[in-house]
Amino acid sequence: MADALTIAKLDCFYGETQILYGLDLSLREGEVHCLLGRNGAGKTTLLKAIMGLVPSRTGSIRLGDVELTGLPPHEVPRAGVAYVPQGRRLFAEMTVAENIEIGLYARKRSRDAREAVLDLFPILRERLRQQSGTLSGGEQQMLAMARALCLEPRVLLLDEPTEGLMPSMIAKIRETVAKLRARGVSTILVEQRVDAVLPVADRVSFIENGRVRETVEVDRLRDDQELVKRYVGVS
Repeated sequence: MADALTIAKLDCFYGETQILYGLDLSLREGEVHCLLGRNGAGKTTLLKAIMGLVPSRTGSIRLGDVELTGLPPHEVPRAGVAYVPQGRRLFAEMTVAENIEIGLYARKRSRDAREAVLDLFPILRERLRQQSGTLSGGEQQMLAMARALCLEPRVLLLDEPTEGLMPSMIAKIRETVAKLRARGVSTILVEQRVDAVLPVADRVSFIENGRVRETVEVDRLRDDQELVKRYVGVS
């Protein structure tokens, strides 16, 4: 299976503090690849580096045949990568419809893209005139994903999408990620909850101290809970 995204020997810094050390990672076409690790391991930094929000000093990030390293952040979504950051970061005073319009405008997508994301999240169709800041946490997460998906990305980056959500909303997020995989979207999913990872992941990479220590098929993770204890500290 071909790789949608290939990261090789990536070094990233905040100021003079190094966060990622020669990190290597591959995301296959149509795969859900989960990143697990303790807080501060470098998971969010990796997503930001892919988006050009944290500059890399050395290494390569390739989307298919396109080199993303060095692109300004506004060019990365146009290349085909969408990012839903931790905390959603919606425009709270704007309506659901206006937040979605921002996603459409960012890559000059048509109304067909708008209808496609509303088909994925029917409840948002009922909330189009509602201010996004008044939505529930789960609805806000759906809106953040919908806005990103308006870009019609090849690769979707999700940072802690189930954080603080009730079980029914977590199930909906998992269902959506599975639907996107069926449509050929490749996803990198950062999670702390192992139970949220197991039903949807194809592979899992454990990140520790800014390095990928181990990458396994999800079936191995189900069979070997010691892996989780070793890298995350919980079972």
